[in-house]
Parts: sequence; C-alpha cells; structure tokens
Amino acid sequence: MCGDVAEMGALLSSRILVVDDEKNIRRVLQALLEGDGYSVDEAGDGDEARALLRRSAGDYDLVLTDLRMPHCDGLQLLRWTRESHPDTPVVMLTAHGTVDIAVEAMREGAFDFITKPFDDEDLSGIVGRALAQRNANRERAYSLEDEAESGGADKEQALSNIVGVSRPMQDLFALLRKVAPSPTTLLIRGESGTGKELVGSALHGLSERASGPFVAVNCTAIPETLFESELFGHEKGAFTGAVASRPGRFELASGGTLLLDEIGELPGAMQVKLLRVLQERTVQRVGGLRPIAVDVRLIAATNANLEKMVEEGSFREDLFYRLNVVPLHLPPLRERPSDIPVLIEHFAQRFSERLGRPLRSITSAAIQAMIEYSWPGNIRQLENVVERMVLLGEGEELRLSDLPPEVRDGERDPEAGVDTARDEPLPSGKLKDIVKQSSQRLERDLIAAALEQEERNVTRAAKRLGISRKGLQLKMKEYGLRDDPEIDS
Repeated sequence: MCGDVAEMGALLSSRILVVDDEKNIRRVLQALLEGDGYSVDEAGDGDEARALLRRSAGDYDLVLTDLRMPHCDGLQLLRWTRESHPDTPVVMLTAHGTVDIAVEAMREGAFDFITKPFDDEDLSGIVGRALAQRNANRERAYSLEDEAESGGADKEQALSNIVGVSRPMQDLFALLRKVAPSPTTLLIRGESGTGKELVGSALHGLSERASGPFVAVNCTAIPETLFESELFGHEKGAFTGAVASRPGRFELASGGTLLLDEIGELPGAMQVKLLRVLQERTVQRVGGLRPIAVDVRLIAATNANLEKMVEEGSFREDLFYRLNVVPLHLPPLRERPSDIPVLIEHFAQRFSERLGRPLRSITSAAIQAMIEYSWPGNIRQLENVVERMVLLGEGEELRLSDLPPEVRDGERDPEAGVDTARDEPLPSGKLKDIVKQSSQRLERDLIAAALEQEERNVTRAAKRLGISRKGLQLKMKEYGLRDDPEIDS
C-alpha cells in the first residue's frame, strides 16, 4: 500500500508541457490536466516549447503536443525532444485526417497519440500510462546499468529458439532487441510456418515483462460465438454452460504479454471491443457489471494482407493503425537459404534425442535438395520433414532417398543455391561443415561491421556486440581483423 501511495504521489506531482497553436485547446487541456492534479505549462508552437524545455533542465515529465503547428511542428519537436531529452515521453495530438502521420510519429518514438476531439478519459489514461512508464524507467535505470556492466542478464536466451545465421535473420534479431523493452504494441507479419509465435515469445523474454505470463491465442481456433468469453472472460450464469466465473486471456496475461495470432480472423464486433481495450486498458467479462483493469503488452501476428482487408472493409482502419505501430516481417524460408543447413542440424539433434535415434550425418545431395526446395510450409514443414527422416531413416547417414517425394522431386528454385541477402554461393560439404562455415562467415561480417560503425574502437565495438573486450580481441585475431594500425587495441 505504501508503494502504491508513493507511486500515486510521484504521478500527481508530475509536470506536463502542453504545446498547441490554438489557445482554446491549450486552455482546455490545462484545465483537464490540472483537474487531475498535474502541474501544467503551455507553449504556442514547437520553438517556444524547445525554449521551455532547454530552461527546464529535464524538469518536464511529459510533452503533450499537437502535430500541425507553424514554425516547428509536432514531428520536429518530437525528434528534437527524443535527441535532447530522451527519457521524456511525448504524446501527440492529431486530427482524424492525420492519423497516418501520428503512426509515423510513434515509429519515431512517440509514446502514443490522441485523436481530436479527444475523450477526457482517453486523455487521462494515456497521460497516466506515459508518466507511469517514465517513473518505471527511472527506477530501473541503475539496475539496468549494473546489468549491462556485468554483461547483461540471460535475456539473450530468449532468442535461442529462433535459429538463423542469414543477414535477414540477423537484422530481425537486432530489431527485436531494440523494440522488445518498449511497451509499444507490435505486429508480426509473415507467411504461415515462419515462426511468428516463437518471435512473440522471444519479444516477451527480452522485455521487462519477462517474469510475467506469456499467453498466446490463435484466433483461428476460437468459434466466433466464443471470442468475447475467451478473451475477456465471463461470470457465472452469463450464458448456458457458464457454471462458474472464468477469467479471459487478457486477465490471465496481466503483468505480461498477450499474443493474438492470426489477428485478421477477429470478427468485426470483436475488433471494436479490442480497440476499446487498447485505449482504456480495461476489460469487462461477459455478464459482468464492472470493468477490470489489465496491464498487458499486446503483440499481434498475421499472415493476411491487412491493408487489403481495410480497403475491403473487413478490418477496421483505426485498429490497424493501433496494431501496425512497429511491424516485424518474418522472411519465408525460401528467402534465407543459408539458414536451411543450420535448421537441419538443429532439428536433427532435437529429434534424435526425443526419438532415441542415433544422430546421423546427412549427405550433401540431401542437403542440396532441401536448399533448392521452395518450402511453401516454411520452417514448420522443414521441421516435420527432418522428424520423419530421423524416425524412418536407415543406415548411418540420411540420404536423398529418405526425403519425402514432394521435397526430393518437387519444383526447384534456380537461385536457391545463392544466399540472396549476400549474393554469394552457399557453402557445400557435410552438414556440420556447412553450419560452421555459415556461422563463421556471419560472425566475421558482424565483427567487421561493428568495428566500422565504432570507427575501429575495440571497446565500443565489444559493447555494441555484447561481448567482452578480450573476447572481441581474440575473435579479431582469429579472423585476421587486427591488421589495421588504427584499431584501438
């Protein structure tokens, strides 16, 4: 209780800067926010706001700014604030016709946006969440710094189930590490079988919510009549068969992360209710009489073309904007052929242990056939094929003849022997040799890139790579990267 009181006191003592070129809007916002107990200053445009922020020496806890203003507009003010006061959240005010710009602002670091004319409760809720996030970030600052100094926590383990050495996957890993700590709603996009749930789980494991629950819901598996009960729960007697009260998935995920897979399958009525939950951070059980507060980080996933669904009217545009703040694209397996040998080894070892079969080698012909196959079912299909090969294969090695006919004799991709992200031939040979060659080539490229980005400074490059300075020096020696006399050694 004491902690709750202290947190409430910290929020209510917060200082907010309201920026809008319309004086009446500023007056309304000031009255509403001061009515909630906040201290409020106002500015008529971005230039005046920057002057106040410079003089404040970091005293402002939140900037609430209009997008369209003369001189320095809201986007320019956002960029400047993110650069000069990176721990000060910025909330954007926007008219209906500029929602797309507001979404762009969120990509550039805005905490959230409010559409004018705004609802008083929406304003209070978003402001409260932004300030709570700022206070939480302040409290974590020292512990996170200590964690970084000690080499980081075991959060990298969260990525261990996602296998890939190709450039597209390394770019994806970098993006996951960047967006995972934020509270932003994310949209994972990719074909069926590309591992969207694994990525959702990794985002949870890399986030500050890792100790909380991770709840995954496949929207295709829920009958339309049961969606509301499944997501929001129900009270006893709410409908026939409701013999007891039951929490929904949002309640079960509170304090953690909720993944809604195949979000495109959500019925229209549920889209409206989901949008309300995202705005109000409360749910109401079927048959319930009161809202229940939930603290959930939402991640959505889909293999559907949501933009086309919006055009056709089967998916709400406003919900799409809420979900598509930071889209994460999972490349299909055919676009990352250099990952196929690594995935084969990963699955072969797993199923060898699980099925009690000796770990066999795989012939180059079988590997090449798997590299050239188009894999319409992506990683899920590859996993099933390797399981079948390990279970049914005879002899000491798995051969081309052990492949299912559709893989062995299926249509070939003429460019499958080239890693399109690098435009280089894939290595050939035995499976373990291929994996080793691919991994070493990628590791050398990543080290060289980090050194270049950090102007050949070993200390900074090691920090960027998340390894010790000594470890980087050893790797540089191994890969012949210490010949440059300008390198800080």
